[in-house]
Amino acid sequence: EIIGTEDFIEVYINAPLAICEERDVKGLYKKARSGEIKDFTGIDSPFEAPEHPELEIRTDEQNIEQSVQLILDYLTPILSQVD
Repeated sequence: EIIGTEDFIEVYINAPLAICEERDVKGLYKKARSGEIKDFTGIDSPFEAPEHPELEIRTDEQNIEQSVQLILDYLTPILSQVD
């Protein structure tokens, strides 16, 4: 309500659990799996993916540069219409 639906773009950065665990430099997923951290999203607390994001970035299929380009490709036409 504050932003308005016409000014909100939901971008879903889709990182599968296995990828998150591979990239976990702090070891948080390992701690969550061993029970040291409770209510950790994706381990013992459910993750709810957005139902209808305007854009989905698959981090298991695109690298950073490709992901940024997808976002720019989506936003550029929208931003060019802003007064």
